[in-house]
Amino acid sequence: QVQLVESGGGLVQAGGSLRLSCAASGIMSRINAMGWYRQAPGKQRELVATITRDDFTNYADSVKGRFTISRDNAKNTVYLQMNSLQPEDTAVYYCNADIVRNWPPNEFNYWGQGTQVTVSS
Repeated sequence: QVQLVESGGGLVQAGGSLRLSCAASGIMSRINAMGWYRQAPGKQRELVATITRDDFTNYADSVKGRFTISRDNAKNTVYLQMNSLQPEDTAVYYCNADIVRNWPPNEFNYWGQGTQVTVSS
């Protein structure tokens, strides 16, 4: 059973920083794209950032210049460094990954359970 487990959320003051981690575990052949999404109360889940296996990145306009996504393929882990956090960044942050299983060798999309990030003003 493949699982994504996030960590690193918490409460921070505006202007502060947090680093989220998401580790994939289970029997898998390869992890392709990984990413972070977030969902604020009363809003739809939205993309924050994605990263390909070859480290090509994509960011939402609202986080460009403040957030950095990275990954460690040897550890099956993706990170999100969040700087200059603002109250509007408050949300549950979800990890997402496209993972190829050993057998059948098909790609499946997985979500983590989410981690709360709260930014106080």
